[in-house]
Amino acid sequence: MVVLSPSLLSLPTLHFLRYDPGSRMLSHKNSNYSRRLHEKITVCYSLPSKPTSQDVLWRRDLLLFALSSSLCTRLPSSGCLAEEDVKMASIVDEINAYTYSYPVELPYKKFLFKWVESRKPERYSSAAPLSPDARLRIVSERVDIADNLIISVSIGPPNIQFLKSKDKKTWAAKDVADSVLSDKSALRVTSSQRMSESSVLDAHASEIDGEQYWYYEYLVRKSPTKSAQEPNLYRHYVASTAEREGYLYSLSASTLSQQWTKMGPLLEQTVASFHLLPPTDNYVPPYKDPWRFW
Repeated sequence: MVVLSPSLLSLPTLHFLRYDPGSRMLSHKNSNYSRRLHEKITVCYSLPSKPTSQDVLWRRDLLLFALSSSLCTRLPSSGCLAEEDVKMASIVDEINAYTYSYPVELPYKKFLFKWVESRKPERYSSAAPLSPDARLRIVSERVDIADNLIISVSIGPPNIQFLKSKDKKTWAAKDVADSVLSDKSALRVTSSQRMSESSVLDAHASEIDGEQYWYYEYLVRKSPTKSAQEPNLYRHYVASTAEREGYLYSLSASTLSQQWTKMGPLLEQTVASFHLLPPTDNYVPPYKDPWRFW
């Protein structure tokens, strides 16, 4: 049995458990968990300077609980992996003015990702269209074929069928997700038919640095046939979308459904890291030179 001295329970010891209301979090559940944990710690430190033996035991139990469970908030589905157990690399695209991070190594498992940049960052006018009407286009993409992972960034105008108002503050997260997904299919079908390929599991919004971001999770059918088994039919996606100058900037990350438990939390970190950057001289807005395809 380990006996902890009250001196070991100073606030600096628990600095990694502090709740930061301004921090970037994908899941509201994680955010609420951190807030409740912070409140418990605050109450603990409001005790008199000369604690009783019962207070010391309470503090000890709280610390042990915090150490064992707080690390789950970042990667809730990965078996309580610490954030530093995942090495991330950052991408900055000055052409389209955005950035995100993606996993490159899991040191605790001696596992290296095998990313290949399948589409280098390019202007919207020259990017590959995702649909026959060329509304939504991929401006950059990287894949890990061996592990069935795809991270792509796409840009396109809102679909007025779902986002009728020009005031983005009134947009619901589910409507933003439907707007993006309705333009995502490469098949020559209607928007409603494209949406039938996808199933939105969750959608919510969050304001970060004064910018509105919409987060959503969805499944996409890989094949039109219904004879194959479900694990062979679906890819599991998480995505983030932001609006700038009348266009939706979206990052999506996906893997096969049966790999979600292993890879999902890592892809969630990637999606949570996505945000728009202040434009530089290298920035090319989507509406510039729409006739150019090079």
